[in-house]
Amino acid sequence: MKKIRIFGLATRNLRRKFIRTVVLLLIVGVVTGTLLSATIFISGMQNALKIGTYRLGADVLVVPEKDEAKAKAALLAGEPTTFYMERSVLDKVRKVEGVKKASPQLFIKPASFTCCYNVEAFLVAFDPATDFTINPWLKKNLKQPLVGNEAIAGRELPVLAGDTIPFFGTPFQVMGTMEPTGMKFFDRSVFMTMDAAYEMAKNSKTRAMQVLDLQRDRISAVLVQVNDNWQPDRVAIRIEHDVGGVRAIASDQVVSTVRKQLSGLMRGILVISAVLWVLALLIMGFAFYMIVNERQRELGLLRAMGAKKGHVFSLIVTEAVIISLAGGIFGMAAGSSLLFAFRKIIIQSLKLPYLLPSVPVLSELVAGAVIFSILTGLLASLLPAVSASRKEPYEAIRKGE
Repeated sequence: MKKIRIFGLATRNLRRKFIRTVVLLLIVGVVTGTLLSATIFISGMQNALKIGTYRLGADVLVVPEKDEAKAKAALLAGEPTTFYMERSVLDKVRKVEGVKKASPQLFIKPASFTCCYNVEAFLVAFDPATDFTINPWLKKNLKQPLVGNEAIAGRELPVLAGDTIPFFGTPFQVMGTMEPTGMKFFDRSVFMTMDAAYEMAKNSKTRAMQVLDLQRDRISAVLVQVNDNWQPDRVAIRIEHDVGGVRAIASDQVVSTVRKQLSGLMRGILVISAVLWVLALLIMGFAFYMIVNERQRELGLLRAMGAKKGHVFSLIVTEAVIISLAGGIFGMAAGSSLLFAFRKIIIQSLKLPYLLPSVPVLSELVAGAVIFSILTGLLASLLPAVSASRKEPYEAIRKGE
């Protein structure tokens, strides 16, 4: 008996018991779809965290002590905010042992109607003379620094290079859009120079309905790059000790906080998936035991017609693999569709960064899910298949009558 005939016989057997086949297929589909969609979602968050922290480019972020929560919310959830501290903090931070570079930034929350209507934008101003986070991107992509009222925009903002957008009565020309990072702090921000921001604040008193109260001796944060032989957390402690009224947030702390949330979420998903998988194995194993018992006479006749034990074993396993593979494909399609449809709602609820994994990573996850679904069918059908293949033809025919 050729293998192709075993496959054909297996598909005919499955069609005969269509409802049972569909139920088993759905069971595998639920388990596979849940695991794949959860894995893709967690991988997307880790991807965004990796790219976002790389784009941040700072080892330590120094902010006013009372505004630490606002700063973290801005970094992780991209929530536009405004807070200021004395520029003198910058000079004090530069003198702290272990600090290699320090550059100021301004965080400004514009009125929601001034720019992008359905997207809440965030204004971030930087100092071109000392910046080590935005300048590298400008040199690589624009080949020129920002001058005057020029700005670059995050990918999620509905603007294109060449567009003009107004903030506080001052029009800014968009010179380019940054690549997506999955972190709203970058994807929904408009970056400009600090001189442009101060001038915008000055002109808002006569040009805008909303006045921006911002003096040149004010900054929002200091981005710090530490020396190679120093740990960021140690430098952060020194900054808080030497500079009063500030909170120094090491980028590792932000990353570890998110990773702890992700690890807890992943553990919960894995526990649920494991429980579902065990239930699926038990249900499918019991179902195939019932199938073997129902078809003892048929299997006995098959043996009497010349089929070997290996053919019977292959027939049962092939039926299980067909169900598992079809269920896995269905589950992956359904799970991915639901994840894509509701990902924004989930992201907004969790307030964590997200960026869809790259094509190679997605391919690996899909391949793993396919292997997982096939393995489920193999394990569930293994014992029933062995039991069925060991029965002698006469014994099977007699018990099946």
